[in-house]
Amino acid sequence: MDFTALPHKYQDDPYLSPKTFTESVIFSLSLNSGSTAAKYFINSNSKFFTKDFSEPHIPCLMPENVSLRLEEVSEEALKERIHVRKVKAAVDLYDQLLQAGTAVSMETTHDLLDLICLYCDKDPVQEGQPVSEDLSKERGKEAQKSRWHTLLSKQSLNSSWKKNKNAERIFNLLPERDTRCYSALIRGMVMHGAPAKAFSFYTDMLNHRLKPDIHIFNALISAAPHVNTNSQDRSEAIIKLLKEMNQQNVQPNLQTFNNVLRSLKYCPPYNRSLSLTTMAEMKALGIAPSLASYNHILSIFTKQVSGKPGITDVLEEIMSELAGKSFTCQDPDDVSFFLNAMKLCWAEKDLELAYKVQSLVEVGENWRLLGHHYMQNVYYGCFFRLQCMMEHIDVVLKWFRQHYPSLYYPTHGEILYLLRALEMDGRLDLLPSVWKDICSLQYEFKETIIEELLSLMTQEKHSLEVQKSFGECALDVKKMIDQNVHGVDFKWSNSALSNLILLLVRADMTQQAWNMLQLFKSKNRVPREDLIEEFLMVCRSSGSPDGAVKLVQLSSAFGLSATPRLAKFTLAKFKLTDEQRSELSELESAESPEKETL
Repeated sequence: MDFTALPHKYQDDPYLSPKTFTESVIFSLSLNSGSTAAKYFINSNSKFFTKDFSEPHIPCLMPENVSLRLEEVSEEALKERIHVRKVKAAVDLYDQLLQAGTAVSMETTHDLLDLICLYCDKDPVQEGQPVSEDLSKERGKEAQKSRWHTLLSKQSLNSSWKKNKNAERIFNLLPERDTRCYSALIRGMVMHGAPAKAFSFYTDMLNHRLKPDIHIFNALISAAPHVNTNSQDRSEAIIKLLKEMNQQNVQPNLQTFNNVLRSLKYCPPYNRSLSLTTMAEMKALGIAPSLASYNHILSIFTKQVSGKPGITDVLEEIMSELAGKSFTCQDPDDVSFFLNAMKLCWAEKDLELAYKVQSLVEVGENWRLLGHHYMQNVYYGCFFRLQCMMEHIDVVLKWFRQHYPSLYYPTHGEILYLLRALEMDGRLDLLPSVWKDICSLQYEFKETIIEELLSLMTQEKHSLEVQKSFGECALDVKKMIDQNVHGVDFKWSNSALSNLILLLVRADMTQQAWNMLQLFKSKNRVPREDLIEEFLMVCRSSGSPDGAVKLVQLSSAFGLSATPRLAKFTLAKFKLTDEQRSELSELESAESPEKETL
């Protein structure tokens, strides 16, 4: 396996070689946009793509027939409109059939109600079809509201279900209404934020002596937290629905129990005992929990109690039960388990448990359940930070090389954790190689990273070979900042500029250090005293009295409190001309100015 290879989706195009997480998302969206544009062109001009050269025939590569072929008023034409998901056209044709006195079969009516309720009486955007600006804004607002109300689930849902619109109108026109009709409306109401109305329809259904199906119960269980104001009422509503399922002899499925567990998250403090009872009932019925089931259990037992002793015991038990098992996606919340488990390991600083979670990810194709780009990167980010804090640096770097850029793009904050890990393990000699990774990640303009990198390099003195590598790295830092490829205005701080020049001094790059000293004046910065002192020692070892005098003058120009002491040292250790001695004597006898806070 080539750990340095990019994900497969980028390999077809040499220009798509992302270096950062942001680029990986942009390039991925670009691929999808290109594919969508191609599908729109093909589907809009299907008459030019009638020949099929594929052996064997691949239907998904052929243009979709989304245009309407049947124009007459008939049930077949209605089925065609339902099939291509033309909601408004299907409703109009249904009304025409009723006006013409043509009876529509119950099966077609079911399909029509399912279509209307699924898309809330709106035409969906077909794959490859451009979205109008108004529709894009409307759907963006709906998506934003959906995310907001997911976070603030205790509030009532913001309903997009329109009262007495086509779904309810057609439902009321039906001479006979069966369970499937009620099921379509109840699920649509729950999906589009009208849970109270869904329960009202459920009551009406029971009054008509109809037996609810499993889909109705699943929808109502997920809606129960939104129609009750306190935890006890919510839990009682869930229990009541389960009892009614038993009375109606409706067999629960995995989605039923997952909806129960999801709803119990909003029922503290009753949810812990009820969730364990739910899991036991699942196993008694021979229904294997999915990762979403365990994710809900984890959320129930760890919510708002982070940091307490034994908080990871639940995850320990879950990992013991799941060890070595391979999973497939059976619930939309399956993709949240690994991320939330790793977040808990990070919060509790439990590296051993984090390795157990990661080992489960590596079983079979469990990695597919890490979620989308962002979730996957956050998962690996938590694991990487935990390794940086608690693992040996060689193990950390090996893991880093294996996962970047094939699976993981570290944030600049995680690079800071890596730098501190090098410091803790005393492997500062590896900083130049990490600097190359920083450049490849395009973080060379991040002030916090540059500050930390230069500070660690000057923390202690090393062998001349290491110091020279540090000096080359310092010059590269300056070069990258001067090039300003990303158009970011980098602001040099006193410490960063002092550390940069100090590295050059220690690497015997004296001329470059002298050139860099001019930056203090141009950048309106003040050098640190230890930089002047160490530079002065280099001048002594190289026998450069002129350089020593320049340093003392520079110290005086910046008003450093060490100027008299530096002048005294220079007078005692260097062979100076009478003019130089006179000038330094004046600086030595001058009162030490108040030290400036840098």
